[in-house]
Amino acid sequence: MPMPYTIFVVDDQESICQAVKSVLTDESYRILTFSSAEALQEGLQVERPDLILLDIWLPGIDGVEALGQLKAQYPSLAVILMSGHAGIDIAVKAMKAGAADFLEKPLNLDILLEKVAAHLPVTDASSQGLAGVTPAAPTTFARGSAASLIQSQEPQRTVRNNAVLNGVGLLSGRPTGVIISPAPINSGIVFRTLDGVAIPAHITALENYDRLGQGRTFTANSTVLAKSGRRIRTVEHLLAALNMMGITNASIKVDEEIPNIDGSAADFCRIISAAGVEEQAAKRVDVVIHKKMVIGSETLSEKHLYVEPFDGFEVIMRVDYPAPILEQSYRFTPTKQAFETEIAPARSFNTFENIDHAQQQGMVGSGYLNSHIIIHDGKVINTKLNFPDEFVRHKILDLLGDLYLIGHGLRGRVIGNMSSHGFNQALALKIHEALPN
Repeated sequence: MPMPYTIFVVDDQESICQAVKSVLTDESYRILTFSSAEALQEGLQVERPDLILLDIWLPGIDGVEALGQLKAQYPSLAVILMSGHAGIDIAVKAMKAGAADFLEKPLNLDILLEKVAAHLPVTDASSQGLAGVTPAAPTTFARGSAASLIQSQEPQRTVRNNAVLNGVGLLSGRPTGVIISPAPINSGIVFRTLDGVAIPAHITALENYDRLGQGRTFTANSTVLAKSGRRIRTVEHLLAALNMMGITNASIKVDEEIPNIDGSAADFCRIISAAGVEEQAAKRVDVVIHKKMVIGSETLSEKHLYVEPFDGFEVIMRVDYPAPILEQSYRFTPTKQAFETEIAPARSFNTFENIDHAQQQGMVGSGYLNSHIIIHDGKVINTKLNFPDEFVRHKILDLLGDLYLIGHGLRGRVIGNMSSHGFNQALALKIHEALPN
């Protein structure tokens, strides 16, 4: 019989230590508790645990300082920080200092068990899959008439290490941050609020989805997910990066709004690349398009978007707006062009008049000013373009993020004319509804 995992719990509140000890002992873990960082150091002289749960607010040496000492002494030892008085900015700081993860108090016991299991060292008995999860057997799917699910030859992937980024919220103008963590096979992309609400990155979690009918309305200026009274806003650029970098499973902690650095996906690609991409022991599942599906009217003077059968995946987009944009078109084929260099750096754009009006109405924060290409009187007034056709490339970026709400990679050709988030989301919903139950 294998030896149980040993976990050190460090918290100056005896009630917290005993509650965590009780829960984890029931799961057959061996638990030792300490009331301070100094007491923890004494315990480490006697034995080395498999994992440490460390409160941030401790008497004497606080948790963040103690974390720095631990990582210097034992670089490979996983430490999960805990706090009841920290926001996402403290969580991001902790992750950058080397924490394996972050837990908000009062502790959600399901999330506690999930995080502990995810960060314990893998043994021979649990080497299949991630965190002891056995890979699922290949699945045969019933085929729909317009779209079906097939098992790909590509593996599922997650991030190898935590990826963290802080910045300013586009709509709120407040400091915010995001932590992208590894997740087990078949778990998908899941956003988690600081109080533990899990919101899947899926079209059925789109804000106001339950009120959609024949007169469908969609979030117009960004993509917003919602559940149990919680919202995660402006997810589209991050989802585009995850989509094109092949990440199928990830747990993403965020406080209401994804940080929007410069209005592109470049920083998300950077932090994912730095964290590393881990192939997992199960194949991904893709959506294959069999029949053309259209949103809108297929004329050059009207917005429209459609997907059609295609051996592979590509996007063709056209826009035609007043100067300085005018008519632009771009074909993106991931097997021929690199998303990280050709699409990810393309930034959001808007007119000065629209932004000024929205701010006066209290609809957006100051995040707009530093994260958009701003147009006034037929000219770009605040920056130099990354590409001459940056505007149409950004439309493709938004589309790639919104389409990942289907929950799978896509095999088909998507063709758009001046598409918006509303049209993108409508197409994602149409594809979802076409899949077999």
